[in-house]
Order: sequence, then C-alpha cells, then structure tokens
Amino acid sequence: MTSELPVPDAEFTNWAITELAQEKTDLLESSLQGVHPSIVGKLIESLHPDQRSDLLALLPEQAVGAALHHVSAELRNQLLNKISAPRLTQIAEYLQPNELASTLDALPDSISDSVVSSLDAENLARVNAVLEYEEGTAGRIMTTDALSIKPDITLRVVSKWLRKKDALPPYTSSLVVTDEHGVYLGKLPMSAVVTGDLDALVESVMLVSNETIAVSASEHDVAQLFEQRHLVAAAVVDDEQRVVGRITVERAMDILQREADHQLLNSRGLSDEADLFAPIVPSALQRGVWLGINLATVFLAAWVIGQFQVALDEIVALAVLMPIVASMGGIAGSQTLTLTIRGLALDQIVRSNVRWLTTKELGVGALNGIAWAVVVALVTYLWFKNPGLSLIIATAMMINLVVAAASGVIVPLVLKRLGFDPALSGAVVLTTVTDIVGFLSFLGLASLFLL
Repeated sequence: MTSELPVPDAEFTNWAITELAQEKTDLLESSLQGVHPSIVGKLIESLHPDQRSDLLALLPEQAVGAALHHVSAELRNQLLNKISAPRLTQIAEYLQPNELASTLDALPDSISDSVVSSLDAENLARVNAVLEYEEGTAGRIMTTDALSIKPDITLRVVSKWLRKKDALPPYTSSLVVTDEHGVYLGKLPMSAVVTGDLDALVESVMLVSNETIAVSASEHDVAQLFEQRHLVAAAVVDDEQRVVGRITVERAMDILQREADHQLLNSRGLSDEADLFAPIVPSALQRGVWLGINLATVFLAAWVIGQFQVALDEIVALAVLMPIVASMGGIAGSQTLTLTIRGLALDQIVRSNVRWLTTKELGVGALNGIAWAVVVALVTYLWFKNPGLSLIIATAMMINLVVAAASGVIVPLVLKRLGFDPALSGAVVLTTVTDIVGFLSFLGLASLFLL
C-alpha cells in the first residue's frame, strides 16, 4: 500500500495500526508521505497512547504540524508536551499564526519562550497579531495572509502582481480591496482578473460586499456566516473596518464539526475532548460524574413511587403499567429537546418566536397524547378488564406527553439562560421531569379514584 492509492480512511487506519504494531516503520514512513493531514490526524487519535509518539517520530516536522491541527485540543496538548523543544521549534516554522498561537498556549512557559525566540521578526509579528485577541474569537482563528489591493489600479497591474508570487494562499477565490488606510471597500473575484478587461480599474469591477467578519465575533458566529452564505473565505476587520486577516471555509468547517461533536458527546454526558484511548481511571472519573447525577434523579423518581406504596400494594396492575407513562413522556420530551437544542445551535430560536414554538410543541404533545392515550387505554382494558384503570392511564398519558413537550422547549432555554450547556444537562433534567410527572399523574389519579 502506498499513499498514492485512493484507499478509504478506515482501511488506511487499520493497515497503519497493524504496520506500526509490527514495527514496519520504513514501509509506514514512505506510505505516510502525501497522505492528507486530516487522515493522519484521525490515525493519531485511533492509536494506543504508547504508539502515538512513535508515529509522530516518523513524520517530518511540516506533516506533524498539519496533522496535529486535526486532533482534539486535549490530545494535541498532550502530544506537544512530549515533543522536544528543538523539534517544536522546527515544527513552528510550518504553522499558521493562529495554529502557532494555540500551540504556544498549550506549552509550558519555558518551552513556549524558546519557540518564540526562534521566530524571525515577520513571523513573530504575525503571531503577536493573533495572540492579542481573546480565545474563541475570529481574531484568534484568522490567518494574516489576506491579499489586498487598491481600487485605483488596473486588472493588468493586479495580474502582473499575482504572477510574481510563488503561490497564492489556500482558498483565494477573491482579493480584498482596501483604501490607503487599509479600510475594507469590497472584493475582486479572481474570475474578473482572469476574464475581465485588463485595462479596467479594480473599482469598476469589484464587488461591494459586506461579507466581513468582526475581529471580536465568536467562532460560532463565524461558522454560521460561512454556512448561511456559502463562503469560501471572508476578510476579518477591526473596529475601524481595517482588514487584519481572513478566515477560510476550512477553518469554519472545523468549527462546525467541533460543535457537532460537542453536542453529540455532551448529550451523553461526555466531554468533547474525550480521548477514546485515554487511561481507565480518568475515563471512569469523567463518566462517573454524570452517572452519579443520573443516580440522584433516579432516587428522586423512586421516592415519588414510594409515596404510593399503598396503591401499589392494593392494585398490582399499577406496577406493571406505570413504566409505560414515564417512558412515553421521556421519548416525546427528548424529541422536542433535540429539536430545540438544534434550533439554539443554529440560532433559529430567538425571543420573538419562543412563544409560537412552545404553543406549537404543546399542540403536538396534545395531539400525540390523545392518539396514544386511546391506544394505551384500549390495550389496558383488554389486558386487565378494568375501565377505571384504562381511563386513568389514558389521562396520565395525555398529561405527561403535554408536559414533556413543554419541557422539551422550556428546559434548554432556561438552562442556557442560567449559563449551563443544554446539550450536556438537558436530557438529565428532562428525564427527571417526565419520570416524576408520569408517576405522580398515574399513581396519584389511581390513589384518588381506585382506592
């Protein structure tokens, strides 16, 4: 197998792990040449911790820097702290300013100072330009390689200027047009340079566009702008609208992927930096926290059941049927919760449409409650021949499905307002609500009307 062969990522990963385990390093080293950094990054995450350093040792410094950009932040920090200072200095030469800034943040001060001292004046200035912005903002993830031109030159001049360059920055689909102070005016599509009248002035063919990103904008807002407007690259501007850098679609897609992973893992009580091959004890501690929280909520639901011990002793059928009400409420609530969290992530839910959304979900819950209450009542009657019990479980089912629908909207909104991550804690809170309401409504009504 060589790197030139178009093999699936999973197949390449399986092969590479086997070769590394068998210490066939020469073959593996030659096969890794030319492989896309994202595949190498995925390979690193798939390896046992003891093998990761062995793999990095086979890669040239440029490949190491590119590959580490495609692994989780926690794992990247662990690996960087295992690389010697001299090699880190060599790797730093191939990193973009935003990547190098993140790398320096993860290193001990003594090592980061050594890396910084090795940078030339130009690269040091570029890195400092990124480091002055806060983590999680556009300024921290931008690159400083934006190509800018003035509006009063011809396309012929632009074309000659571009031809003098060895290469263009990735995703250069247009050039930024600025005035003499660096203030953003618009953009010049590369297609206009290639096909336009070479004697035409830039200002006559440029596009006056407001597709810029404020340097203080959040990473989330950046990713949303790229997704909504299908951008390839966008200029980053400061408070005076001066161009300070640009962000490409590759970086935006990284953010969207990280947010998707964050929601998926946090909805299961896991950190988005969780390492699949992390040691046993840290993994157990990380997951044990949410198991403990879940256990507390289960005991709360059990306590509610215990308050109706007399009813359960008198009517055995209640113990058989009560899980149905809680389970149906949990499923209905989780459906609404998932849609609400997705809407929050995509900025589709705002103050003006919360009331409409809640009303709509209450209607859905009521309609489903009526439909499935009839089904459950019929099955209960055929099973236990008790019309009173059938009516009670139908009523409890309707109550719990309506409450579940409302909770699916309200719970994530309240958690977000309080500063908690709905994807991380929403399911736990919702399950507690639907279990308690389900048991209270079913066993409470049974205690009132059947005893």
